[in-house]
Amino acid sequence: MGGKTIADVLDLTVEAAQGFLADVPAAARSLRALQEVGLGYLRLGQPTTELSGGEAQRVKLANELQRARRGHTLYLLDEPTTGLHPADVEVLMAQLQRLVEAGNSVVLVEHDVDVVADADWVLDLGPGGGDAGGRVVAAGTPEQVAVADTPTAQFLAGRLTPPG
Repeated sequence: MGGKTIADVLDLTVEAAQGFLADVPAAARSLRALQEVGLGYLRLGQPTTELSGGEAQRVKLANELQRARRGHTLYLLDEPTTGLHPADVEVLMAQLQRLVEAGNSVVLVEHDVDVVADADWVLDLGPGGGDAGGRVVAAGTPEQVAVADTPTAQFLAGRLTPPG
């Protein structure tokens, strides 16, 4: 196909494969979904054992985005932005917003303060990490949590306050 061996195709990134497989509807749809969740850099033949936890979650999310929209589904993602370039975080967040607009609920366990600042509702757990945490120390909109007396609030307040 196109002068490439199977090994050549498996060595393509998702982004490169989009052009190469554009005439194969099922492949094009799958590749587009992977690109939309910020995984354009993955090689098609990359073993799943080499994926980070966040990448594996985004592969599952891409699969879900290809399904018929049913609404009323709860998506729970643990640190999906880990390892992503800020531009890819924006792409991922746009896809998650699509799920919300389709009537689903999306819950993220996340430390990226920009993502937290854009949330509808925040649960800040603490007062520390590991064994020192696990209790809700603040809850509300990002603006409400930003005025709490927690480390998260300090970072969130800095993100919500315009520079100047």
